[in-house]
Amino acid sequence: MPTPIRQFITILLLICCFFAYSQSEGVPIKDSQIKDSIEHYLITASRSIDKAKLEQALYNATIAKEIALQNQNLSYRAQTNMVLAKLYRELGDLKKAEEQILDAIEIQQKENDESMLAHSYIIYGSIATKLGKFDTANEVLESALVLTKKKDMKGFEGSVKLNYGLLALAKNQPELAIKHFNSGLPIIDSYGQSYNKAKLYTNKARAQLALNQPEEAKKTNDLAMQIGKEKGYSEIRSECYKLYSQIFEQKREYLTSLENLKIHQRIKDSLFSVNKEIIAQEAGAKLNLNENNVLIEELTEENIQQLKSLKLGRLTTILSIALITILSLLTLSLYKNNNLRARANELLQNKNTELILAKENAERASEAKVQFLSTITHELRTPLYAVTGLTHLLLEESPTPNQKEHLNSLKFSGEYLLSLINNILDLNKLEANKVELENTSFNLKKRINDVLIALGKSAKDRKNKLHYEFDDSIPDKLKGDPLKVSQILINLIGNSIKFTQNGDIWIRVKQINRIENKIFLNFEIEDNGVGISEKKQQTIFENFTQGSVQINRKFGGTGLGLSIVKNLLSIMDSEIKLESTLGKGSKFFFNLKFEIFEDKSTNYLTESKNIDYNILVDKHILVVEDNKINQLITRKILEKSKIICDVADNGDIAVNKVKENSFDLILMDIHMPGISGIEATKQIREFDKDIPIIALTAVTLDDNLDEFYDNGFNDIIPKPYKTEEFFTKLHKALAKKQTTS
Repeated sequence: MPTPIRQFITILLLICCFFAYSQSEGVPIKDSQIKDSIEHYLITASRSIDKAKLEQALYNATIAKEIALQNQNLSYRAQTNMVLAKLYRELGDLKKAEEQILDAIEIQQKENDESMLAHSYIIYGSIATKLGKFDTANEVLESALVLTKKKDMKGFEGSVKLNYGLLALAKNQPELAIKHFNSGLPIIDSYGQSYNKAKLYTNKARAQLALNQPEEAKKTNDLAMQIGKEKGYSEIRSECYKLYSQIFEQKREYLTSLENLKIHQRIKDSLFSVNKEIIAQEAGAKLNLNENNVLIEELTEENIQQLKSLKLGRLTTILSIALITILSLLTLSLYKNNNLRARANELLQNKNTELILAKENAERASEAKVQFLSTITHELRTPLYAVTGLTHLLLEESPTPNQKEHLNSLKFSGEYLLSLINNILDLNKLEANKVELENTSFNLKKRINDVLIALGKSAKDRKNKLHYEFDDSIPDKLKGDPLKVSQILINLIGNSIKFTQNGDIWIRVKQINRIENKIFLNFEIEDNGVGISEKKQQTIFENFTQGSVQINRKFGGTGLGLSIVKNLLSIMDSEIKLESTLGKGSKFFFNLKFEIFEDKSTNYLTESKNIDYNILVDKHILVVEDNKINQLITRKILEKSKIICDVADNGDIAVNKVKENSFDLILMDIHMPGISGIEATKQIREFDKDIPIIALTAVTLDDNLDEFYDNGFNDIIPKPYKTEEFFTKLHKALAKKQTTS
């Protein structure tokens, strides 16, 4: 068919369709049909909101809104406003939700529609609660309760009680919230309101969790989960998994908590959580009427007919002129441009959605990593405290010379392991060069000798000889980071021992320069072991890298040691270098700068020799600690100095014991079941301002010192502690108390 004829037929069909449409507008539709149609779309939209199908809810609400506007029925408009308020509430646009429900309330008050007005007050109560307008929420819920009793709408009373509970929960009144939930549950249950019932259970579980009742919260949450699964309420199930995560976290079952958090996030991602903003924009585009549409709603029927006639004449003119002269020339071009624009917009929208998803996933992964590292660091420090504490007790019990040497080696290894926990576990700090360097005085020769003693047994087992060459011109006292120096040497010497059999290992330290109070030293660790090939020397300092697969199978190990050495030396402004020949051995060497410094800070080893232990005799000390092994160790250490020791398993017991007994000092752990050590200290300070309280804790102190002192602690002893520091701080606190009293 020729193109001009096809265009003419198209135009003719458009004109016919237009006239048919304009004529059909005058055909009256029965009120019952309109009512059934609107109610159908509104019920469908409301159920879609309950099941978190927000796009489907928007579609049905939009159609209901259009029908209500066309028929100029205020009651229908108010009902659609109510559903739209619920939709905007779920989309998170509380401002628009409030505007919609206030429009509905205004119409219903004018129409004196008390039944629907009660429903609107309930919806507004939930929106005001989320907005933090608690007085408004309480006021409208009271109005709703009055109307439900007046109109005998028993089914609405359950919703009012539910929202009273949500309001109490938002105001941090969990006990009152549970009371409201319990009073509303029989009503909601009797009317088969399954969504409200599930919502009530989840919020009751949240209130029980706030009251530190994890077992009761889990039982209640199980009931909500059962309804969510049976009825297909995906958002309820998502909320239940989130609550399970919080419950198991409170029970200190962290792996189970993390698994539930992952499931919650997975369901949440599938429920348009990422696309809510896009849906909200689409809702605004579909439902935001311009000034002409608002004017049409308020016109009389006569004005509407006049406006329609005017529009008909205008459109007829446009069709007769524009369709003939313009559409035939521009249709193809516009079609192509619109297709290209639509494709570009779709692509941009998809990319934007992918970026948002990737960003949120990365944030969640980072958050989970931080939580995991914090938890595992604390859990490792607690048993390490037992190791160092038992070592100290054994050293105090007159061991044989051989046993004493082994115990000193164990003590040194414990200190090294603590450093390892602080630095290696926090691998992201190492890779970002955020590990902080200590700057304390130490004896380098003794520090290296301690390393060699600790590694002596493994060297002897492999029949290796250790040769220690230390430049005597190096001063006894240097200022630097002794733990990181030990960590570097343990990795390098340990590697040489592991890859050498029946051989020799040389450890050399010599001075290469000295400027004023700064000294520059060269360190060498050389062996005649298996050596490293030239190819592998290029990658040997990377993470998880070893000489070969065969070496990994034969000697074991993670391949992290040299990577850690490289990172630590980089932080200390140095660089590791390597000379090696396959089959002949390897030599690692590096330079470090230190200050020649006489440390003027507290020397607990020296101060502990001046302690007057008579001050400690018969002093009554309360140890607040939930770990039984730590209780035993601390009690034994104290009782060896003739100190009377009492133990509290948690913070609540500690507060009660301090109220009922007289103590000279309290040693307070921080992380415990029930209330924390910080909270327990705050409660004790309310009735006893003078008793010394020392934090005995395994938490990282870098950023928390001010928090401890601000909450009433007198001093802090980090676990695992050195005995000299432990007794020095105890003696200081008790001597000060004795002087002031």
